[in-house]
Amino acid sequence: MVFQLARDSVSALVYHFKEGNLNWPMIIYLVLVHLAGYIGLTTVLSCKWQTLLEAFILWPITGLGITAGVHRLWAHRSYNATLPYRILLMVFNSIANQGSIYHWSRDHRVHHKYSETDADPHNATRGFFFAHMGWLIVKKHPKVVEGGKQLDFSDLAADPVVRFQRDWDPWFAQFMCFVMPALVASRFWGEAFWNAFWVAGALRYMLVLHFTWMVNSAAHLYGDHPYDPTMWPAENPLVSVVAIGEGWHNWHHRYPYDYAASEFGISQQFNPTKAFIDFFAAIGMVTNRKRATGAWAKLKESRARDEANGKSMKDFKGRGSGADYGTTSTNYAVSTKTTPVEVVKEKGAQQPGWEESSHPKYN
Repeated sequence: MVFQLARDSVSALVYHFKEGNLNWPMIIYLVLVHLAGYIGLTTVLSCKWQTLLEAFILWPITGLGITAGVHRLWAHRSYNATLPYRILLMVFNSIANQGSIYHWSRDHRVHHKYSETDADPHNATRGFFFAHMGWLIVKKHPKVVEGGKQLDFSDLAADPVVRFQRDWDPWFAQFMCFVMPALVASRFWGEAFWNAFWVAGALRYMLVLHFTWMVNSAAHLYGDHPYDPTMWPAENPLVSVVAIGEGWHNWHHRYPYDYAASEFGISQQFNPTKAFIDFFAAIGMVTNRKRATGAWAKLKESRARDEANGKSMKDFKGRGSGADYGTTSTNYAVSTKTTPVEVVKEKGAQQPGWEESSHPKYN
């Protein structure tokens, strides 16, 4: 399998080189990222234990900047948040250094709208390597560019937190990702600046990048499909561990507006991101958390009726076909008016029976 993957990856790179499709600035950047990560790996034994602990802690912190922040809050608008909370997650996201909130959310909305088609930025039907990181090193398919023009990103442009980060991109993120951890380590426990730079900065950054990319590759290719067997995204527990709860991907693509991105809570499915959001909801900084468990219950009832009438999932098109079964949403963030959306009850939150795609009000 590994040999086949390597051979296919080389063949694809040769093809794109001949076609002039390679994105050379990104290729150079990713080569430097992995060289820096390798230097960090060779420096691990020279670091103080506090620096190793810092690198480890920055894994979930930066992960939350992606999962709770740019993914569930900004890309899907699955809950609302106060200004201080959004600033906190913007800082976490900047340490993660995976592109600005605006650009990450834009690409992710296009991914959900056109999943596993030529308009999907990291179309998993093109293979593991392409879905994992290959999509970054080749020019975008024309349909990806065209698909992005069809979607609305005005809510992102309206958020001053998103605008601040975008205005200072990439310098603020580069500083927070690499320099800030080194400054903290050298100031507070006397670590050599470059030791912390390579380990808590570069090595940690490279690993978290791959953890995030596994959501696009492994969680789209390997795992179970209990909620919608017609789609590629799967339930992948391993990805959920490394990506802080983002591996329950069959549920997420079935119900992208669900803030938990999983059917169950942390007691049944590893999902620290849900616990993080719930904590800030408890102290009043998060409101209007949307859930899809009611929609799933109705869909199960519908399937049970179909099976009683002699119809099964085999009667529908297979995975990757774009087929649908039951109620679903083509909206990037929330459901259409025909899909019920539950909002977790909390003090001071609105409790709509049906959710519409109106933009949140930003402070």
